[in-house]
Amino acid sequence: MMWARLLVGVGGSGLWLRASRDLRGLLRVGGAACVGRRQASSGEECPVKGHCTEALKKTPLFDFHREQGGKMVGFAGWSMPVQYKDSHIASHMHTREHCSIFDVSHMLQTKVHGKDRVKFMESLVVGDIAELKDNQGTLSLFTTEKGGIIDDLIVTRTDQGYLYVVSNAGCADKDSARMKARLAEFKAAGLDVDMEFLDEALIAVQGPSMAQVLQQGLKEDLSKLTFMNSTLATVFGIPGCRVTRCGYTGEDGVEISVPASRVVELTEKLLSHSEVKLAGLGSRDSLRLEAGLCLYGNDIDETTTPVEGTLVWTIGKRRRQTKDFPGADIIVPQIKAKTARKRVGLVSTGPPVRQHTPILSPDGKVIGEVTSGCPSPCLKKNIAMGYVDSAFAKNGTAIQVEVRKKAVPATVSKMPFVPTNYYSG
Repeated sequence: MMWARLLVGVGGSGLWLRASRDLRGLLRVGGAACVGRRQASSGEECPVKGHCTEALKKTPLFDFHREQGGKMVGFAGWSMPVQYKDSHIASHMHTREHCSIFDVSHMLQTKVHGKDRVKFMESLVVGDIAELKDNQGTLSLFTTEKGGIIDDLIVTRTDQGYLYVVSNAGCADKDSARMKARLAEFKAAGLDVDMEFLDEALIAVQGPSMAQVLQQGLKEDLSKLTFMNSTLATVFGIPGCRVTRCGYTGEDGVEISVPASRVVELTEKLLSHSEVKLAGLGSRDSLRLEAGLCLYGNDIDETTTPVEGTLVWTIGKRRRQTKDFPGADIIVPQIKAKTARKRVGLVSTGPPVRQHTPILSPDGKVIGEVTSGCPSPCLKKNIAMGYVDSAFAKNGTAIQVEVRKKAVPATVSKMPFVPTNYYSG
């Protein structure tokens, strides 16, 4: 997700200088489908001229970020660290090889209570929430009646009598408005459901050494908590934390919802381990792209359907049969019929490929557009994702991308670009 001119020259390597320009493009559009105009906090340069209005919101870790040398930029209405003292590349590789902490407190956290909570949630999303086991979660999608994607989110069915929902910061206003409107409908119909928006902080602890670091602060056996499962725990002496084994990097990791008043304490305790460093939005974006994960507002939005976005796996089998989610009459038929376009991965050499780069057929015809792109720190080549005409969507297809008005060879590639390391037990 993220960032701007402040990044240029910080990292020192040519790869990083190129990457910084890609991040500048993300700053302009990341989450833009949700938030519109940018905001800037006191003393910060507006990252996009003419797009700043009121003050940026601050997470409970804001002052801590500044103390630790975090370079703060505006993202989705929040002041967030794009990087710290280490270069973007160094931070990216540290996450792949060790362990990093990301502040994701800007995400919207919601609890849905009541005996009709599952029915309520299924009236908004494509997933089969009823089939989830206790403390199991799933990635799902809010969809429009026209089949477009309003937002992606994680829904966890806890054993505490509520659903725990985490959705994107940039879409917080429209997501909460949509949930409130549906809540009013359910209440008017006499159904039992309530919502609670949380003020908790949220940090992501990601990387191959996460488990050895976190286990030192847990009584529970972390080896029993598998990918997309969640538990309430006391973490390094802090009670009432929700630990969910998930993340946005492709590595083994957790997201920890922690009382805002104690998140600095928890972060400091984690950082006391030599394996752990802070990481910012810059490395988070290149990590998620290597993992083939979508950024809302770039790779998916209300103009793309789950089928076009190759996210059919998020649609529960029962839900496909009942067709009782928003946009089902458009989305379900697309599953069997081919859509005109499809989201694919791309690899190329030479100049980096950025968002809005035209994708060309071998004979030079425009067949699509890049939605995210950056030089891959792990692969040492350019990676991207975008939408192409379905005839060109097969892995291995030779195509071209137009960079600086020149056609550059590229190849359609399977995703993830870098193998994921999610923990399945």
